[in-house]
Amino acid sequence: MTIRILLIDDHTLFRSGVRALLQKQGDFEVVDEAADGVEGIKRAKQHRPDVILLDLNMPGLSGLEALQLLVEDLPDSAVIVLTVSEEGEELAAALRSGARGYLLKNIETEALTTAIRRAAAGEPVISETMTAKLVQQFQAPSAPSAPSATSGPAAAPLQRSEGAPLTARERDIVQGLVRGDSNKMIARDLGVAESTVKIHVQNILKKLNLASRVQVAVYAVEHGMTA
Repeated sequence: MTIRILLIDDHTLFRSGVRALLQKQGDFEVVDEAADGVEGIKRAKQHRPDVILLDLNMPGLSGLEALQLLVEDLPDSAVIVLTVSEEGEELAAALRSGARGYLLKNIETEALTTAIRRAAAGEPVISETMTAKLVQQFQAPSAPSAPSATSGPAAAPLQRSEGAPLTARERDIVQGLVRGDSNKMIARDLGVAESTVKIHVQNILKKLNLASRVQVAVYAVEHGMTA
């Protein structure tokens, strides 16, 4: 299956670089690109891509405004914000507006291609370094703009299932997820293999009936599971 991708970014050199990288993937097709939100929406309606990579900071129509219109007009297209902004407020606003993902422009090529495939399959994708900042949005008691636990496509219902309770080791791993640590970082801190952490994360997701690491981190904050 070919994943059809649209690039919306006002930096020509960046678009060209991303396009060249993505077109090396046998299952990707970059159908078009646009330099601003207005043109991006026009071309998105024309091509109806599977995935849209959208910059936040563009002249004229902002990335967030474009995002809202894209989600409204093209609900079957997964919009991934690809930006330099590491602000938790912008991350939260993007997810509230319907973004399927939020990635930083310093992302490695392999991580970007994996994220695109996951987003096309319906999964939420967020840079691991941004997880802790998203959690901070939930922790801030005076932040009226913080997203609710069930807002946006990145959030599934955050209720515990009737599965077994988390083990002590799983709770240790949850703390790492709250910090936004990668599996490798958690493995190093706990003195276990990275593959062991991966298995524990899968078990945690199953027990809590959640779909992503970000949802686990948010759930942990909401239910007093943070250290």
